[in-house]
Amino acid sequence: MRRRDQRLMMIGAAGAVLVGAIALTLVGLRDSVVYFVAPSELADKAEPGQRLRLGGLVVDGTVRRGEDGAVYFAVTDGAVQVDVRYDGILPDLFREGQGVVAEGRWTPGEAFQAERVLAKHDETYMPREVAEALKQRGEWKGDEAP
Repeated sequence: MRRRDQRLMMIGAAGAVLVGAIALTLVGLRDSVVYFVAPSELADKAEPGQRLRLGGLVVDGTVRRGEDGAVYFAVTDGAVQVDVRYDGILPDLFREGQGVVAEGRWTPGEAFQAERVLAKHDETYMPREVAEALKQRGEWKGDEAP
């Protein structure tokens, strides 16, 4: 074998290893990627059972504890209201009328099943997509978008 052929084989082998490493990384990351949606986008952009983040404002008067110990509340972006069910301890900053991001799974016809709830202390730290949706509907209380 000539030296040139050996170099080509080494380059080809290195390329195959690199492609394999990239493929394994992408497959591993596919399951950990969590998309963000506003309540009005939930039915259009989310597939049933898909893991995602739902963000918006907690609707006044909707927070209640169920007999099963779960917390039930509704999240809105001003257009659509989505019911959320959460088993766990809510963050100290969680309250009605404040921004919240719930991470979990959604099934049509059922409440959004949150596995984690993140509360924001004001709209300044709200994700850009939710802030824009609230501004379009006249619900935004902040001075400017984040």
